[in-house]
Amino acid sequence: MSYLEVLILSLIEGLTEFLPISSTGHLILATKLLSLEPTEFVKSFEIIIQFGAILAVVFLYRNKLLASKILWQKLAISFVPTMIVGLVLYKIIKDIFLANPLVTVLSLIFGGVFLIIFEKIYKSPKGQILSPEKLTVKQAVIIGIGQSLSVIPGVSRAASTIISGMIVGLDRRNAVEYSFFLAIPTMLAATGFDLIKTRFQFTVSEYSLLILGLILSFFSALAVIKFFVSFIKNHDLTYFGIYRIIVALAFWIIVL
Repeated sequence: MSYLEVLILSLIEGLTEFLPISSTGHLILATKLLSLEPTEFVKSFEIIIQFGAILAVVFLYRNKLLASKILWQKLAISFVPTMIVGLVLYKIIKDIFLANPLVTVLSLIFGGVFLIIFEKIYKSPKGQILSPEKLTVKQAVIIGIGQSLSVIPGVSRAASTIISGMIVGLDRRNAVEYSFFLAIPTMLAATGFDLIKTRFQFTVSEYSLLILGLILSFFSALAVIKFFVSFIKNHDLTYFGIYRIIVALAFWIIVL
């Protein structure tokens, strides 16, 4: 990988990780457009740089994260379904899903249609949950099951957790923020597990690329988190659904 390719992929990761448009899907499409071979390092790079984006959440919400033990309990419960699915399907995810852009394109399209339909029929339930700490165990598990669907590239971890959060009763802003928080254990586990599986067998130059990628994804994610929290106050997810469909169809027509 060149430094220019690292710059492009890292910015894409940071700019898309917390939006309901699938960062993994965008990375897969970008590597295809850049004619990057899906080597073990490239696939590991796409997973590990997500940690940089997660650090942006930790930085921005550090006070809330440090102050609430109950929040961490809910996050731990929500994380379990994804952990189980990730462990069971690790080889399939890395060797098949991440290497097949058609899976991503179809997931982006169907996910985009679902977002649009969901926003058309969604009605805020009475007595909305205004704090993630008030989630029941059952509600936390449902959000976790929703997130586990995002092991399929293009589904979008952010979209699946936000929608699941809204379905169980979280108001829109808290569903978005809970999605941010749930990314912390999820991406930490994904990064750590991949490092263990690869046995840290990267060259010095590859480590330098990883470090640069982490830094770039961190700073780009900072801007996006602030934007999304502000955006969601007055808008729904329909625009992201439309965007997903346009990107997927354009890629399908031009590349596939």
